[in-house]
Amino acid sequence: MNRRLLLTAGLGWPLAAALPRAFAAPAAPGEAVQWPEVRLLDGSRWVPPPGHAAVVVFWSTTCEYCLRHNVHLEKLYRAAAGRPLAILGVCKDGSVAIARQHIAEHGYTFPVTLDVAPMAAALSTRRITPLTVTVDRQGRLKQVIPGEMFEDDVMELLNRLAG
Repeated sequence: MNRRLLLTAGLGWPLAAALPRAFAAPAAPGEAVQWPEVRLLDGSRWVPPPGHAAVVVFWSTTCEYCLRHNVHLEKLYRAAAGRPLAILGVCKDGSVAIARQHIAEHGYTFPVTLDVAPMAAALSTRRITPLTVTVDRQGRLKQVIPGEMFEDDVMELLNRLAG
C-alpha cells in the first residue's frame, strides 16, 4: 500500500513514514523526485547532477513511435551539452544485448538504463511508450508526457528546463 493511500485510509503518518520508498507512489507534478541510483548500460551509475533539470524517456526497441521520438531525444542530448540538463533513456526491453544493438544501429549517445522499475517508481507507473518525464532544476516533477513528441516540442524542453 502506498503512503498516500495509508494516509487517506486514516492509518496515520507513523505507519506511512515507516514504509520504504519502494512502496511510495511516484512524485506528483510539483513534488520533489526521489531519484533512485540506476546503472547505465556502460556499467556506470546515473543520478542527475545537483542543480540540473532532467528529461527521462521510457522507450522500447520495438516501438516505432519511440524510434522517431529518440531521434529528437538524441538531438536534444547533443544540444544540451554544457547546459544544466541531464538526459536519460529508460529502455523497457530488459535485454542488454538487444538494447546495445538498437542503440548502435541508431547512433544514440544519450545515457540509457534498463532499470525500469526504480525509475517508474520515482517518476510514473504509466506503461505507454514513449513516455517523457521532465524534472526542473529544483528536482520537482514538471510533466509526464505520454506518446511521441514533435521535434520542436522536444527541443523546446531545453529552453524551458535549462534556459
